[in-house]
Amino acid sequence: MSEYNLNFVDGLIPVVVQDYKSGDVLTLAYMNKEALDLSLKTGYAHYYSRSKNRIRMKGEASGNTQKIIEIRPDCENNSLLLLVDQKGPACHTGNKTCFYRKLGEPQHIKEKIDYSLDFILDLENIINETKKHPRENSYTTELFKSGEENIKKKVGEEAVESVLAQGRDRIIYEVADLMYHLLVYLSYEDIKFSDIVAELSRRNVEKSK
Repeated sequence: MSEYNLNFVDGLIPVVVQDYKSGDVLTLAYMNKEALDLSLKTGYAHYYSRSKNRIRMKGEASGNTQKIIEIRPDCENNSLLLLVDQKGPACHTGNKTCFYRKLGEPQHIKEKIDYSLDFILDLENIINETKKHPRENSYTTELFKSGEENIKKKVGEEAVESVLAQGRDRIIYEVADLMYHLLVYLSYEDIKFSDIVAELSRRNVEKSK
């Protein structure tokens, strides 16, 4: 995004996120150029996670997405302000904003958020890395080498096996296979799992209107 003349330090730029309705400051995050591109493309906030070393869409695991209303750079292009339509709490503690307490006050967990989807996103990251850096004796590498048609065929086969499976344990086993092959297919097509989440969120918003 060099056309925006933003000053990325070590590839990152700080982002202040504000609820466009209430004016509450929700959180402070960081973006790299790819995260900014994805945010502009999808209309939903994507950030670079320094702890996980990957890009994540806000709410990709919890469902508490941030629909972007406006993006403003500061006067020296050193940081960004995101005005967003926040769905649910912005903080991992379940509080509306990450700045819910005064200095010295203890942390308060208001609502436990289910982050089980994090594993899928970590798996997606591994698959994407394998795509970029093929590994010997890797089934994922072999899938990518086999090409689009074979990957689609595998997804179809796994889908059929999933719907034909009998019993809880077998259904879980086959659906797990299906989800893995779907992630490989999405990676092959350069589509992120967060793009799917954003689309589902968009549909949910439209239905609620």
